[in-house]
Amino acid sequence: VQLQASGGGLVQAGDSLRLSCTNPRRTSSNNGVAWFRQAAGKGREFVARVGWNGGNTFYADSVKGRFTISRDRAANTVYLQMNNLKLEDTAVYFCAAARGAYGSSRDSDYPYWGRGTLVTVSS
Repeated sequence: VQLQASGGGLVQAGDSLRLSCTNPRRTSSNNGVAWFRQAAGKGREFVARVGWNGGNTFYADSVKGRFTISRDRAANTVYLQMNNLKLEDTAVYFCAAARGAYGSSRDSDYPYWGRGTLVTVSS
C-alpha cells in the first residue's frame, strides 16, 4: 500500500487547509485510514480516522469540531479539512492505512504510512 499525503503549507491562525491522502494503486480502498501528526520534538499523535466506507469517523479531542475527515472512494482519497487552525496544530501530518476496515487511535495498528506533509500555523 502506497500513500501520498499533500496539501500542507504555511497559514495564519484561524485559517483553513485541506489535506489529501491518495492511494494511487487503490490498494487501501477497503482499509480504515487515519491522520496522525508529529510536532517538532514530540511524539506522534492521533488526529482522526475514517472507516473503509467513509463512516465510523473518530477525532482526537484537540481537533474535534474544527477538523473533518472524509473519504471519496471513487477518487480513492481521504481528506482532512482543517478549520480555525491554531498555533498548536503546527506539525508534520501523516496519513496511514490500517490492517482492517476501521483502524483505531493507535499508530501500531497502521502498517502503511505515507510521507508527511508539513502544516505550519503562524500568529
